[in-house]
Amino acid sequence: MKLEVKPASPLRGECTLPGDKSLSHRAALLAALAEGESRIENFLQAGVTKAMLRALGGLGVVWRLEGGSLIVEGEGPSRLHPPKQALDCGNSATTLRLLAGALAGANVRCVLDGSEGLRSRPMGRIVKPLREMGVPLKAAPGDVAPIQLVARREGTSLRALAIDLPVASAQVKSALLLAGLGAEGTMDLREPGPSRDHTERLLASMGVEIVTEAQAHRVRLKPPDSPLRPLRLRLPGDISSGAFLIVAALIVPGSDLILRDVGLNPTRVGLLDVLRKMGARMDILAQTEEHGEPKGDLRVRASELQGLQVDGPVVVRMIDEFPIFAVAAAMAEGQTVVAEAAELRHKESNRISALCRELRSIGVAIEEMHDGFVIDGGRRLRGGVHVQSHGDHRLAMALMVAGLAAEESVVVGGVETIEESFPEFADILRQLGAEVTD
Repeated sequence: MKLEVKPASPLRGECTLPGDKSLSHRAALLAALAEGESRIENFLQAGVTKAMLRALGGLGVVWRLEGGSLIVEGEGPSRLHPPKQALDCGNSATTLRLLAGALAGANVRCVLDGSEGLRSRPMGRIVKPLREMGVPLKAAPGDVAPIQLVARREGTSLRALAIDLPVASAQVKSALLLAGLGAEGTMDLREPGPSRDHTERLLASMGVEIVTEAQAHRVRLKPPDSPLRPLRLRLPGDISSGAFLIVAALIVPGSDLILRDVGLNPTRVGLLDVLRKMGARMDILAQTEEHGEPKGDLRVRASELQGLQVDGPVVVRMIDEFPIFAVAAAMAEGQTVVAEAAELRHKESNRISALCRELRSIGVAIEEMHDGFVIDGGRRLRGGVHVQSHGDHRLAMALMVAGLAAEESVVVGGVETIEESFPEFADILRQLGAEVTD
């Protein structure tokens, strides 16, 4: 499937984003581990979260969708049933990693598998520490999926870890915390830098004794003595999805956009911090908090941007936003350097190579590095070309936004992958004034 994006007039208006993907994953799984009925409003209904729901159904969890809400009838980890066949995680590494931790803690026998793309994603970061906890598991050569969890012998329990994690990764940290719910003793995890803390915030709201030391990048979890409390919350809009609309408003002259009720978790707003340093005009109009998660309304206006260097701790805080950040950098005056972002090579695509290849075809002066890229910005994007998504939803949307600022239309192939995270993206662009056609 392909879409044609034509150079845009000013984008104006306001919109509400679909529920945060990271929170949707975690809330659905934690609701299944709780006892009682959970209601999660503004739940993201997209490819990756559907993979989580399918897996939960395979474990015997009863759930249903009512409009934009997910209702989960949680019965606690002891009532999860070993699935009759492998749990298909689709293309979602998040689903596989979170389930591996949760099911290890619950001592559920299963096989976790997924697409060919998922089978190429690195899983050693969870396999090694889970084994250290005493989880009997098997992985394919190279520590990739499929991963088989074997039931522990009766009378054995998991060992809590005190460990320094080699990389800052919310998925690895979350998998170990979820396993720690069923361990003996206190989990003590330290990371070399900041990572998303949605799991910690949700667990704390459900009654788990969890202590975080933000400056030390440390979290300690004590296994609960009582069942997890069910969830009742409305998820904020996904800031990672909103990033595409934010950059679109910044680079299309005359644009003025308001994003309503968007997530503003400090571990997720690295892109906003960097864009402000580049000169972006963005204002938070209202801010509230629910279940420990800050959210608010964000106004974005077209701005003249300046290039800069991006490296260090902020890289983790904007790791999902680099495809669209590259588009902003292409429109900024001067040079932008992205370094210490080698993790981008292990996403849904090799995001460094794929991004460089496709942006060059649009007219961006971009040079590939082993751990990032260099962009000489300020040139008009020429357009008039066909580009490809490489099966990567974030690359597809970034290329569509680039088309809004090009001299001629841009045709983006493989856009069906957008269904993985932001099915409404093209429709929202049209509502704001963009011309997007099949």
